[in-house]
Amino acid sequence: MSYEKLEMLIAGEFRPGSDGRTEPVINPATEEVIGEVPYASAADLDAALQASAEGFKVWRARTALQRQVVLEKAARLMEDRIAAIAETLTLEMGKPFNEAKAELQFVIDVTRWYGEEGKRAYGRLVPPRMAGLRQMVTKEPVGPCCAFVAWNFPGVNVIRKVAGALGAGCSIVIKPSEETPGTAIAIARCFQDAGLPAGVLNVVFGNPDEVSRHVLGSWIPRKVSFTGSIPVGKHLLKLRF
Repeated sequence: MSYEKLEMLIAGEFRPGSDGRTEPVINPATEEVIGEVPYASAADLDAALQASAEGFKVWRARTALQRQVVLEKAARLMEDRIAAIAETLTLEMGKPFNEAKAELQFVIDVTRWYGEEGKRAYGRLVPPRMAGLRQMVTKEPVGPCCAFVAWNFPGVNVIRKVAGALGAGCSIVIKPSEETPGTAIAIARCFQDAGLPAGVLNVVFGNPDEVSRHVLGSWIPRKVSFTGSIPVGKHLLKLRF
């Protein structure tokens, strides 16, 4: 079985960390080191945050249909690469290969669902209290997002954050688990190869506390999403608010 090349995605470029720090990724079945996940430096995190700010300007200007086309292309690329991505998921997480493929089929379905839902993010007309008035509600992307996710579903946890943000017209900086980074990178490659503009999706890794403090201390993210334990969720909440 082959394993994904581990890199971060910042401003449309797959690259290592700028200060050379890494962490070994362990195959839980054999305890073999199968890769080294790069750590983001403070400069790398600043670059990812700034890229998300710039990427948001580009992505929000696309129509919902244009965004859906990119998500559909990404889903088709995932279908083409499902066996290879499933191998990576199995090697780093330990899930049986067939279960890994089933998880990735859900990833593909979620990508398509959010792309289609983006086209249905309708506004509404509100009955006015006075004659001669028209009250309209429109929905707009909230802005750059950031997300932190756990290791137990390396594909599902990531795609629920990424596809949701992209379908709504937002950019995102996501920190997947350092225990299962390869699946997230493989998914990110599908989005980039599908034509996602640079900076709309950024994937970083590193010491969880360092990364969360830096990202949540920035003015750029307008929305935070987290999947993980209650203690970590409370910690992130305190960092932001």
